[in-house]
Amino acid sequence: MAVALIAAGSTLLTAGLVGFGPGTAGASSHREAPLIAGDPPVDNTDVYAFVSPDKPDTVTLVANWYPFQEPNGGPNFYPWATDARYDINIDNDGDARPDLTYRWTFTNQDKRGKSTFLYDNGPVTSLDDENLLFRQSYTLEVIDGNGRSKRLVRSGPVAPSNTGAASMPDYGTLRNQAITDVPGGGKSFVGQADDSFFLDLRVFDLLYGGNLSEVGQDTLKGYNVNTIALQVPKSALALKGDATRNPVIGVWSDTERQSMLLTPGQSKPLGPFVQVSRLGNPLVNEVVVPAGLKDKFNSLTPDQDAKVPDLVSRVTDPEVPRLIQGIYGLPAPAAPRTDLVEIFLTGITTKTPGPIKADLNSQLDNADVNPKRFVPSEQLRLNTSVPVAAQPNRLGVLANDLQGYPNGRRLTDDVVDIEVQALEGAAVSGIVPALAAGDAVNANDKAFGTSFPYVALPANTGVNTQSGGAATPPGGGGGGFPAGPVLNVLLAALLIGSGAWLLRRRPRWTTAPATA
Repeated sequence: MAVALIAAGSTLLTAGLVGFGPGTAGASSHREAPLIAGDPPVDNTDVYAFVSPDKPDTVTLVANWYPFQEPNGGPNFYPWATDARYDINIDNDGDARPDLTYRWTFTNQDKRGKSTFLYDNGPVTSLDDENLLFRQSYTLEVIDGNGRSKRLVRSGPVAPSNTGAASMPDYGTLRNQAITDVPGGGKSFVGQADDSFFLDLRVFDLLYGGNLSEVGQDTLKGYNVNTIALQVPKSALALKGDATRNPVIGVWSDTERQSMLLTPGQSKPLGPFVQVSRLGNPLVNEVVVPAGLKDKFNSLTPDQDAKVPDLVSRVTDPEVPRLIQGIYGLPAPAAPRTDLVEIFLTGITTKTPGPIKADLNSQLDNADVNPKRFVPSEQLRLNTSVPVAAQPNRLGVLANDLQGYPNGRRLTDDVVDIEVQALEGAAVSGIVPALAAGDAVNANDKAFGTSFPYVALPANTGVNTQSGGAATPPGGGGGGFPAGPVLNVLLAALLIGSGAWLLRRRPRWTTAPATA
């Protein structure tokens, strides 16, 4: 299967391969809809799905929530919501319904009470350190297509928000302690991480200023997110447990939340859980779905997508190419866009009519799928039989790297540049030279890891000091405190407020993880 796929895919976008070499990058969906913009703890920002580079018999799924976490955002920092369900869904038979749902739910342990405002009252060197005053744990369960639930992890530890170099001198240790084994040969990680998404968000300023003058600044440099990562054997996700016959899966995340009853000084969750956020392919709700449909899209399950004509029409006749034509004078590809239907709604396959002639990542390519049950829907689709690329290219399939987006999504895939090119027709006619430079943000500012959970350690330096502020020490996932009189005043205030601050020298920093 993998050999045949590569042979078919080698003809894909041949005209667009010239001049592109290996590279790194990534993308997202932050604050994309009006309602979810006001509820950041349950806002999905990214979903990734890829064959694990160091364990190719497994698949790694990564989902991020709670965007734009400024590292200095105390005193409460960024907890997971305890009245919500955080889900990663798998559709392996193409009916647009979850055959598996991995669900994380959270509980708090808060020791602060009326005694302090501090998240921790001394250096935290382990997840059970008594100095860590606020902590969370989670339950992980898997739910099959018939609604049967099985608990996989009870009271799994959550890596805390990174409150600073003095409080958490070695966040890497805390993260390692938060990696939990999952029955059947898997692993789960929950905690804070550097935001893997990187791009110049001035796309919203008339597409980079109307003249491509506003590019090259990584808008999310220095911000963190809450991350869930799950690594499981391919067979655990495949239809009938057979990843050889049925290698393609569809993936999306969602969040379900209860309504809140607000009274002075407190809130109480009420009623049933309702889906409030959803994410499959990156940037779909941000730049494909119009403002009037964004909240509706977040409430839909994938099997409903094809029943919303206004949503389907935004794929078959997207807005972005028309904006590019109006601002930059580049002709928009003719509608209807059957190439985008393949990329976003069916997966790329010769079994459906369309201009991309390759069998890549549709569930229709699974041997045991019933074609009559197949439903077009927006999901991130991954063919797990495509081998790990020796030299990953940031442009993925557009650069003949078939392990990259839109075949799943790796942390290093530059999906902003990929999707802009795809919207301009590159999947059929090749790279559009006038937009080849993209947003000029081609890689994350921090290296990703070479082993699970792969995401970079969270920053602990204020975003407004990322340039010209305190230096960021290597390996600790962030920076240090500003020097001088200001620091002395701040430390004195903390000593007075907390009563018993433990002072000690900062430890030596260790080497940062190598790039994946």
